[in-house]
Amino acid sequence: MSAAQITVPEFLANVPYRIWLALGVLLFGLLLAYLTGVINRRLLRRAGVPEVIEGTAFERTAREFDTSTVRILARLSSYFILAVTVIVALTVADVNYLEQFWSGVAAFLPRLFVAVVVFIVGIVVGDKAELLVAERLRGIKLPELGVLPTLVKYSVVYVAALIALGQVGVQTLALIVLLAAYAFALVLFAALATKDLVASAAAGVFLLLRQPYGIGDEVRVAGERGIVQEVDLFVTHIETDGEEHVVPNHAVFREGIVLIRG
Repeated sequence: MSAAQITVPEFLANVPYRIWLALGVLLFGLLLAYLTGVINRRLLRRAGVPEVIEGTAFERTAREFDTSTVRILARLSSYFILAVTVIVALTVADVNYLEQFWSGVAAFLPRLFVAVVVFIVGIVVGDKAELLVAERLRGIKLPELGVLPTLVKYSVVYVAALIALGQVGVQTLALIVLLAAYAFALVLFAALATKDLVASAAAGVFLLLRQPYGIGDEVRVAGERGIVQEVDLFVTHIETDGEEHVVPNHAVFREGIVLIRG
């Protein structure tokens, strides 16, 4: 019988069993990848993740592309299962070049998946930390504090990036050097940016303990005259002619205060 006369059942019968087994593994992996994505998406939603990350920059960006952070994480888990399935199917099919592939890409794939997830989680946590710090500092009207939420965000993202790089095989020594350099730059920048804030806090402690003036007193301080409305750790609020002046406590401590009587 010639090759042209081979029937479909005969052709299927000549297919090695490893190919059928590989196809079965592939179909099972497709189903498992789909179920993993669905289950992870539901678990993340039940855990309250969408409400926690609502308003973060990463979530807003995801919404612009008609998706969400939860969907991205769920799809990543599905893609990971799918990639592993393809590798296992090729192994079952006994593809000749798979030994080199398995030792290279196959060993790298789980680390890459973890690195991507860690980096995405770092971005989301950094965005959320920025919002929380900004909310906490909203009542303190000092320009030096405006940089702190951004500083907290990028600190979290930087640490997440270092962990992600470590997962994909970047040398630990390089990560330690980068982390040390970042910590030094962070301390230096914080010292320069918050020197007036620290001075105001120190002066605020003195003013709160000694109480040279209180709420309702008429004072003249740092070129401003008015009625004291509030004194906290960092600033003194003075109202005059319908305007509220916020005077840093270090200016009060440095320039002195005139308490007006009568």
